[in-house]
Amino acid sequence: MTNQRPITILCLASEYKGMPFIEECARQGARVILVTAEKYGDKPWPWDSIAQHFNMPDLHTQPNITHAVSYLARGADIDRIVALDDYDVATAASLREHLRLPGIGETQARYFRDKLAMRGQAAAHGIRVPPFTAVFNYDKLRDYMAAVPPPWVLKPRFEAGAVGIRKLHDSEAVWRALDELGDQQSYFLLEQFVPGDVYHVDALLWRGRPVFAVSSRYGAPPLSVTQGGGIFNTRLLPHDSEEFAATTGQAADVFRAFGLERGVTHTEFIRAHHDGQFYFLETAARVGGAHIDRMVEAATGVALWQEAARIELASVRGEEYTLPEHRAEYAGLIICLSREQWPDLSAYDEPEIVWRIPREYHAGLLVASADAARVDRLIDTYNERFARDFLMHTPNRKQARTTF
Repeated sequence: MTNQRPITILCLASEYKGMPFIEECARQGARVILVTAEKYGDKPWPWDSIAQHFNMPDLHTQPNITHAVSYLARGADIDRIVALDDYDVATAASLREHLRLPGIGETQARYFRDKLAMRGQAAAHGIRVPPFTAVFNYDKLRDYMAAVPPPWVLKPRFEAGAVGIRKLHDSEAVWRALDELGDQQSYFLLEQFVPGDVYHVDALLWRGRPVFAVSSRYGAPPLSVTQGGGIFNTRLLPHDSEEFAATTGQAADVFRAFGLERGVTHTEFIRAHHDGQFYFLETAARVGGAHIDRMVEAATGVALWQEAARIELASVRGEEYTLPEHRAEYAGLIICLSREQWPDLSAYDEPEIVWRIPREYHAGLLVASADAARVDRLIDTYNERFARDFLMHTPNRKQARTTF
C-alpha cells in the first residue's frame, strides 16, 4: 500500500555523516527532518534534500531530546526515526518507544550498543564469544579472574569500536583501573584478550535475513591501530573462501539471535590464533565507519547508505525491497595519520586507485579490482610505503585526531 502523503523521516546526527541516506530519501519523495548536534549544524549537509533542520546542544540529554522531538511531532506526522551515527542508536530507540513508532526499541537497541548485552545475548544463543564478565559483583569478578587467564581488556559498554579499551595484565591492574573509574565502573565489562585476526561483515537485512553480505579482513586489529597509532587497512575476502563462509554464516546467526528484521549492519569477529575459531566481538545497526561503505560500493556497486534508505522507505510503504544488480569484485582501503597536513600521494598512481581521502593530516587510498590477489598485493605494498612516507608516530595530536 502506498501512502497518499509524503513519508516523513526524522534523522538524528550527532556526527557529520549519512548524507547519502538523506539524499536517497529525498530522491524517493520523502520529507527529511534533520536534528543535529550544534557543532555540526553548519556543515555542508545536502540542504536541497532537507525539509527542516534543527540544532541541539546535545542529542543524548534527556528529557530535552524527547521534549524537542515531541514538539516537532505536533506539526509533522513522523513515520520513522533513523540514527545516522552509532551514538544515536539508543536515542532513536528511546524516541521510537515514546512516539510508538516502528523499529528497534530500547531493549533491542542494547544488543547493538551495549557490549555487555550483545555478548550475553550471543552466548545465550550458542554463538562463540571470548570469556567475559560484567563489572557488578566483586566476588564474581574475582572468580572470573581466577578462572580466566590474563591478559584481559576492560571495555566501555557504550563506546564505538576500540574507543576507551584498556589492556590489563594482572588482577592488581584491574582493581586499580576500577578504583579510577569509581561510580563509572559498572559501565564497563572485562573480557579475555584473544590475539587473532579481526574480520567485519557488512550486510543488508530484509524480513530478518541477509539479502546482501560481504566479509572483509582488517590488517592490524582496530584496537592496535586506535591505541598504537599504526596503519588501518581492510580488504574484501574472496567469496568462495572458507573465511567468507564462516563469518557471513555466523553473522546471520547473530542477526537471528538479536531479532533484527531490516536495515544495515556492521559486525566484527576475531579468528583466534590459539584455536583458529571465529569469536563474535560486536555488531552495530549502522553503516560501518572509516569509509568502509566506499570500499563495499567500489567492489560491488552496492551503496549501503542509499540501500538503507530504500529499505526504510519500503517498510513504511508496505512494499517489497529488492536488492539492485551488483558485482562480486574486490576492493581494499588503507588510511593512516600523516605527518603532513596535506600529504602528497601523487607517487601512488596505480590504475586500481579509485579514491583518495580528502582529509587533513590523513593519508588514505581506496583500490578496486576484479582480482582479489591484486588488491591484496597493492594494500600490502602500500602498508610498507605508508609507514615510510606518511605515518605519524604520535597519533594524539589534536589536529590529527581520528577514530577508525
